[in-house]
Amino acid sequence: MIGAVSVYSVAEQTVLLNHTRSPDFTSLICGNSTFLPCKSGTDVPVRRNQILHFQGRGKLTARTVAYGLPSDCNDTQRKRAPYVGDDGHSEEPRNETASALEQSEIDFQPTVAKQGHQDSVLDKLKAVQLHILAMEQWNALRLKMCHRNYLASATNLLHYLALKSLDIEQIREELSAVGVLNLETVNSHVLSSLSACIQMLISSRTDSLLGVKVFNEGLPTHKSLGNQKLDLGMTTMVKRASSNRDLLLGMLQGQKMTHIMVTVGQEAAENDTLITDLINSGTTVFRINCAHGDPELWSKIITTVKRYSHHLEKPCRILMDLAGPKLRTGRMKDGPCVVKISPKRNANGSVIRPAHVWLTSPGAGPPPPHLSPDVILKVDSQKFLSKLQVDDSVRFSDARGKRRTLTILSKYPVFSGAGFMAECSKTAYIESGTALYIKGKRRRSPVGFIVDVPPVEQFIRLRVGDLLTISRDSSDEQDTSPSSPVGTHKITCPSGYLFDSVKPGDPIAFDDGKIWGVIKGTSISEVVVTITHAGPKGTKLGSEKSINIPQSDIRYEGLTSKDLMDLDFVAAHADMVGISFVRDVHDIVVLNQELAKRKISKLGIVLKIETKGGFEKLPLLLLEAMKSPNPLGVMIARGDLAVECGWEKLADIQEEIISICSAAHVPVILATQVLESLVKTGVPSRAEITDAANGRR
Repeated sequence: MIGAVSVYSVAEQTVLLNHTRSPDFTSLICGNSTFLPCKSGTDVPVRRNQILHFQGRGKLTARTVAYGLPSDCNDTQRKRAPYVGDDGHSEEPRNETASALEQSEIDFQPTVAKQGHQDSVLDKLKAVQLHILAMEQWNALRLKMCHRNYLASATNLLHYLALKSLDIEQIREELSAVGVLNLETVNSHVLSSLSACIQMLISSRTDSLLGVKVFNEGLPTHKSLGNQKLDLGMTTMVKRASSNRDLLLGMLQGQKMTHIMVTVGQEAAENDTLITDLINSGTTVFRINCAHGDPELWSKIITTVKRYSHHLEKPCRILMDLAGPKLRTGRMKDGPCVVKISPKRNANGSVIRPAHVWLTSPGAGPPPPHLSPDVILKVDSQKFLSKLQVDDSVRFSDARGKRRTLTILSKYPVFSGAGFMAECSKTAYIESGTALYIKGKRRRSPVGFIVDVPPVEQFIRLRVGDLLTISRDSSDEQDTSPSSPVGTHKITCPSGYLFDSVKPGDPIAFDDGKIWGVIKGTSISEVVVTITHAGPKGTKLGSEKSINIPQSDIRYEGLTSKDLMDLDFVAAHADMVGISFVRDVHDIVVLNQELAKRKISKLGIVLKIETKGGFEKLPLLLLEAMKSPNPLGVMIARGDLAVECGWEKLADIQEEIISICSAAHVPVILATQVLESLVKTGVPSRAEITDAANGRR
């Protein structure tokens, strides 16, 4: 008779990678028969009698619970029956077993030891596989609600989460010892990889030495879930990941390994050459942040991108990020509309290179790409520009009343007119309305007037120890006048969330963590902050910069009223929409409802993970997003995420997000400070090079 069965118990199962705890449940299944020598000399089928118990995070342990022997054995035989130990080998009677081996001409001991090790690993792998399948069954309702396009991916995501919920370090080492599987590389095809490993171990068993036929015991990788037939094979799953990437971001051209996304704003609308250069340099996705600008500006950028993308025959896509409920500093009062012309000087103050100035009409195109002017001035007089010649001198009085001269170096044809490159050897401050005169003309020459000089961006400079008052009232916009007491500053924040949720002692960060402080006092309309971290010479804080309060429990709405208005524009003009500050499943539910209301099924959705809540609930967010057919992706917004979770944890968090998305076959976008030094100085830092290379994964 069979005196034992294998009992596999899953206790305190982690349903979604420690994010959601489920009730305990148990799966029972009979173990596989093996043959062990009995005292009577008869080969007796005995079930592998181990209990495999997952405890806590699923630590795998084993203990023996029973043994097997023939039904006709008497009491004496029962006492001397073989005892199946934890390693799966007969432990009694040791002397007879040893005697039998000594009589053999072949030394089976190394083979039996190796077989015992492999059988132990095999049992543990089967238990892991059962745990994974139990997770799938427990979440069958979630899978049933997923769109058919994502059903296989959602299933694999659950398999991955079940695997990660276990403490598999020991089995990982054992698998490495036999050289059959690396559990770090199975994210995108968990079940098929485990099944293949189990099959390999079964095929390599040495039961044939005992005259036993080995049966194929693996589980199929083709499954049915409801009316859906799923192919969970490795090749299919890898292709599915590539397909999801192409649906969201477009197909890569030539030998490219990854997409390049560039964020653009006002400068892209004013400089067509910039868009052309970016496309030629490999940009495949242009990102527009709806927190800045308006539909008129966005339309101009999108039109320019599509025109040059078509002209260059290099497909590009548009991602538009909804602003979301992000806390930002309020707008500061506009500074004076003046621009500074400043020649390059050496340490002694002598001019070593004049400032280069581009003169053109307001409607003309940008300067040629090989030119890099220090200042661009628009002259509202086509007649004045038509009279300009190379080597002419242009006189003017700057905002201080200082007389200055521009020397015309060259003339270039540009779109809708002409442009001139000039140089100035003295510092000058030019404001709108400044009059320009051509020097040396015998008869009276026309006068040109400078127009459209943008206002100077206002900011405050914060130092350690300074006091900063954040006001709710927009009438208290930043006071940058010198009459303010030294070390005290004011800014505004248009969001009421800040004033309703913070308390003294909470840390607060500005501009992606460049400035840190501690809240000292709060009221209905003001928050007072003491600055605890800033640059040695102080750090600038300007308009519309981020505000983060990591330890507060601010309850934001998912999509703001502005987001809903912008969503209509995004759906009509962009390929993807970025959902900022996703925190919980409700945000995705609202998004899906809005998309369904507008009958939008092809617009790509990019979930921006930039909060601790978004990271901790990422699996649930993905499963909820997979209920709609829209192409899906994830952006790791590392600026806010590092502030919210701590920069020292960012690397591990990034790796965890990439692993989860790999299991869900969802493409990942690494954002914030990617090759920032290259953009600002022309030379990337060493860390940025490896960071960008990491994105090729």
